[in-house]
Amino acid sequence: MHIHILGICGTFMGGIAAIAKQCGYTVTGSDENIYPPMSTQLEALGIDLHQGFDEGQLDQFKADAYIVGNIMTRGMPVIERMLSAKIPMISGPDWLYQNVLIDRTVIAVSGTHGKTTTSSMVAWILEDNDCSPGFLIGGVPGNFDASARVGDSELFVIEADEYDTAFFDKRSKFVHYHPDTLILNNLEFDHADIFFSLEDIERQFHHLLKLIPENGRLIANIDDQNIRKLLKKGYWSELEYFGTGKCSWQLEPAKDYQAFNLKHQNSIYSVPCVLPGEHNQLNLTAAIAACRNAGVCPEKAVSSAATYRPPKRRAELKFHSRLINVYDDFAHHPTAIRMTIEALKKQHRDLVVVFEPRSNSMRTGAHSEGLTAAFDDADKIVIYSNPGIKTDFSFLASYYQGKLLIFTSINKIIEYLKQNLVEQSDVVFMSNGGFENIVNEYINTLN
Repeated sequence: MHIHILGICGTFMGGIAAIAKQCGYTVTGSDENIYPPMSTQLEALGIDLHQGFDEGQLDQFKADAYIVGNIMTRGMPVIERMLSAKIPMISGPDWLYQNVLIDRTVIAVSGTHGKTTTSSMVAWILEDNDCSPGFLIGGVPGNFDASARVGDSELFVIEADEYDTAFFDKRSKFVHYHPDTLILNNLEFDHADIFFSLEDIERQFHHLLKLIPENGRLIANIDDQNIRKLLKKGYWSELEYFGTGKCSWQLEPAKDYQAFNLKHQNSIYSVPCVLPGEHNQLNLTAAIAACRNAGVCPEKAVSSAATYRPPKRRAELKFHSRLINVYDDFAHHPTAIRMTIEALKKQHRDLVVVFEPRSNSMRTGAHSEGLTAAFDDADKIVIYSNPGIKTDFSFLASYYQGKLLIFTSINKIIEYLKQNLVEQSDVVFMSNGGFENIVNEYINTLN
């Protein structure tokens, strides 16, 4: 059977392509921006790629099924042709459920922050304990060669994203997954381009809770007041809390890169954490709890945590010397920015944050208020204001007097860093996009 994927180069749709290929399908696809590393990964799988969204690809690739990514919109020639010709289409999440997840035991990881990290933790703990899970993760996990695979067992780990499904299905992606175990990490307002309020997001999460079976398991963060509020609306599955408060999985936060204590039932475990920050200790606690529900005892999960390697661009150390460390981080929400900076600053070095406000919510100013506390622990703040940004971030200058600079040029940022960094500095670049390759460009100047 031949499937053609529209919008194939996104992380999620690229994962769908890899899984379909492993299942024996002939896979082709198209996208507007085809470039490495995703194009290289797809071509290595033997997937033919078409540049653009013209209608000619429907004649070039006469597929049995067309999977439509949420990047696709009305007005694109290929979509208009499909609608006029009444060619059936299906969303990526719906295809995944009907063809893969329907027969699997699904562990889903949801929340505003930490989904990629936590889902990769779950996948690795299961893998290290010979469970051979399938997975689809929205990033490049450090312990695996790919972001998605079918797996050889009934277990499937999926990053459960609340973003919308397709132009014809505005429900969140995760309502298609029907998880047996659901991690609820945290809940905040985000994705201002599709949600009007936190209540809109809560409504989608509550739809998800309604789809978990009675014998399923919710693993929820007791420290998050929005999650506690969500659960008061009703749930129908078994519930376990994790967090720093008194609960089933209670952790005692440790200083960065140290083992933390985790209390469960009558046992206390010393858990190694290879990522900095209390938020990552919470992520790992949730992963251990989910894996216990899948049959991996806490002792074995803790042992596996010692060999866990984080995904790319999660406080990823890209360059190290006695004088300077350079990190690359995906953070794009004020809370995630604050937590990452707070964790890195505990290393007691001069910390320079270089931030690209790239997400739709950032560009439109939906997170402007939250940014006034996000950078508190930084010693210097550099904001890249590219032409596509509608918000004037100069309002932060008065809040961070003497600490904040705004540039409209990547080259000027690099030149500033070269001339103004002191010894024993850390630089962290933060963006949920490619940031115009600034990380590599800057490291080249250091080399």
